Amino acid sequence: MNAALEVRALDVAIERIPILREVSLEVPAGSMVGLIGRNGAGKTTLMRSIMGLMPFSAGRMAAAGEDLQKLPAHALARRGISYMPEDRRLIPALTVEENVLLPAWANGLADAANRLQWIYERMPEVREFRTRRALQLSGGQQKLVALARALMPGRKLLLLDEPFEGVAPVLSRRLTEVIAGLRQEGLSVILSESDDTHSADLVDRVYRIERGVVTAG
Repeated sequence: MNAALEVRALDVAIERIPILREVSLEVPAGSMVGLIGRNGAGKTTLMRSIMGLMPFSAGRMAAAGEDLQKLPAHALARRGISYMPEDRRLIPALTVEENVLLPAWANGLADAANRLQWIYERMPEVREFRTRRALQLSGGQQKLVALARALMPGRKLLLLDEPFEGVAPVLSRRLTEVIAGLRQEGLSVILSESDDTHSADLVDRVYRIERGVVTAG
């Protein structure tokens, strides 16, 4: 079986300044992988590069065997690959439900209504405040909505950038429960964190990143 994600010899530079150096990692299908590193270590740059949102060079970048380097960024959602950014990036004036449905509208996903119900079954609190505007939510609630939005197209591979950052303990525990449940759905997940406080019991393997260099364990 092909790995859910395979990265080999990934280099990223911004204005000729190296940010990521010879990064290699693998996410086995159906597994959760932790990416641990301090702020500024390169976690977000790595995730954005995988999603095709930054220019990069790589020996190999493939999802389920398909070469991601040949695909435009907008094509990833149709292949079940999705990204939850650290800063959430909800549209404040839209309702929670509208924010969750945005990827479906943008990518013409035909089963959006069924997928929305699937998300609500796993995150009933999001259903409860679905008619509220995003700007009316707490930071932790916004994280839940951002995860729900990522799950709309994210049927196979999810990239979760600091999902617990700035979240109150009670909502951190709830996020942990939801993310743990994704394993039973067969999803593959990369979860980044500044340390392994929340992810230690979730992930199958760990990569550590420091100054743009990734090492296993």
